[in-house]
Amino acid sequence: MEFFRIINKQTTEEIIQTNINPQTLEKFTESMFLLEENGNNFKGGTLWGEFNISYDKIKGGVRFTLLDCPNALSWTITTGFPPERNKIVLHSTINRTQKPTEFIEEVDDFLDEWEAGLNADF
Repeated sequence: MEFFRIINKQTTEEIIQTNINPQTLEKFTESMFLLEENGNNFKGGTLWGEFNISYDKIKGGVRFTLLDCPNALSWTITTGFPPERNKIVLHSTINRTQKPTEFIEEVDDFLDEWEAGLNADF
């Protein structure tokens, strides 16, 4: 399943990569925080508990992935590409085609937090 949020803010790949990283999670979301650093990977707390999380700088921005999540939750924060080249695109995926409504609502809440944080900081 895919989830999108379009944040009506103009920025650059470099600014996203400088400002969004494991050390700044709490600046953008209330339900996620850094527990322990390990290079590009880190242990973090989330709405769903503690996970090993990867953090990567990618073309256009950054990507986070919950490495030991059974749903393979991943999200990117990018700019400069479709569907909105001049805005921030928050895109998330899970490796399922269907999930209970409660879980989908939790993912939506999680993305709403990120959207609010991105709107506040950019």
